[in-house]
Parts: sequence; C-alpha cells; structure tokens
Amino acid sequence: MQNDPFKDKVFLTQTDTTIGFVSQNAERITTIKQRPPHKHYIKAVNSLQTLTQTVRVPTAHKKRVRRSKKTTFILPDGKSYRVIQDTHHLLLLDRLKWAYTSSANLSGESYDGYFARKAADVIIEPIKATGQPSHIYKLGNKRLRRIR
Repeated sequence: MQNDPFKDKVFLTQTDTTIGFVSQNAERITTIKQRPPHKHYIKAVNSLQTLTQTVRVPTAHKKRVRRSKKTTFILPDGKSYRVIQDTHHLLLLDRLKWAYTSSANLSGESYDGYFARKAADVIIEPIKATGQPSHIYKLGNKRLRRIR
C-alpha cells in the first residue's frame, strides 16, 4: 500500500464554519496551535457512511445527526464528530475521507492571518472571513445536552 502524501500535511482552508487548520495528524495541529495535548479535536468526516464506519451513533439520535448542518456532536465515547456538507470544504475531505479540524489561531487567541499562513503546509484558496462557530451537542444513549 502506498503512503498517503497528505497524511502529515496541515491545510489552511475555509471550513464550513470558520477559517481553520485541517489535518489527519492531530499532533501537528497541537504543536502549531501550542495547545494542551490532552484536548480532543473535532473529527470532520465527508459522509455519514464514513462516520458509521468509525463510530456507532446512538439510535435515539441518528435522525438528528443525519439532518444536521454545521453541528458538532460529542458521542458517548467522548470524541467529537461533524459531518461536513459544505461543498468547498468537501473538496478536501473527499480526498482525505476524515480529518481533524480546528480554528486557525494560537490556542486562546484570535485569528491572525499572517500566523495561519506561515504555520500551514498547504493553503487552499479562497479564504473568506471567519463565520459563526458550529453548534455542539453532547449525545448520551437517550439524552441530549447543548454545549455551545
């Protein structure tokens, strides 16, 4: 099997909600953002099929996950996932199938375009202004709790 040339790259791109770093290597994003290593990243997937190959969504929430847009779900395993439907962001995710995603700034700081362009390996244009962050819900087997 051939090595994937994109596996260790950090992309700067317009995500479905904001300008962000996208990579399949969480350690690279952690190093760039100077973020505590124990914090989890949102795992963006390109389709529901990719999501169901990775995790099991509780039956009570399957319809909600399928129909949601710009929404992140923390599943009972403690990890967060978002199914991407934005066409611009899907161009990259269709090649990767999944990737960790985070805002393109230092941890706890606001967005700085110079820093973001310097830190990324690949810049995918066009990059627009930052938008509203995604909604976050924590899913239990039966319960639903809004985080953001």
